[in-house]
Amino acid sequence: MGERNTMSDSKAARLIEEAAAGHKETAHRITVRPAQAEDVPALAGLLVRLKRLNEEFDPLLKVRMDAEAHATRVLETAVKDPKMLVLAGEGTGPDQGRVVGVVRAALRDRIFYTPEVEGVILDIYLLPAFRRKNVGEYLLAETVRILKEKGAGIVTAEFPAQNQIAARFYAKRGFRPLNATHAKII
Repeated sequence: MGERNTMSDSKAARLIEEAAAGHKETAHRITVRPAQAEDVPALAGLLVRLKRLNEEFDPLLKVRMDAEAHATRVLETAVKDPKMLVLAGEGTGPDQGRVVGVVRAALRDRIFYTPEVEGVILDIYLLPAFRRKNVGEYLLAETVRILKEKGAGIVTAEFPAQNQIAARFYAKRGFRPLNATHAKII
């Protein structure tokens, strides 16, 4: 087994804390804040961009024609739900006021396991111009911090199994595979 499969909870927590501490300099590229109802149109567009990217990884993830309308409804509901976390990554400097990233996460009860509350990152997306500049790490670290404040004792991330970019991103930050979903068109 590689290190990522045997990493202790304390080591993973330390890596995330180091990432958050080490990315203070990236905070000037974006600010991360709870999303508001007025952010939903911009966030819905980013969410659909993420889903279209997912489609590139697996043909079973074909994006519907009405995906933006569904994204809008999902986000409108999520920003009001205390069991959900929707964050807006807003640009700074020349991008001030522009929503450039989105996070959608949920708090779930783990009725058979401890820790009892799981923070699940359902969607995380940054516009391409903001990638590879430690902004994604900053966005992830802020997401983890807020989920922990809301009571999560473990954080998981859901993404397409074929997305090796996401798998490497999370593995580098102390995450490891936990569950698997298998699909078949019928």
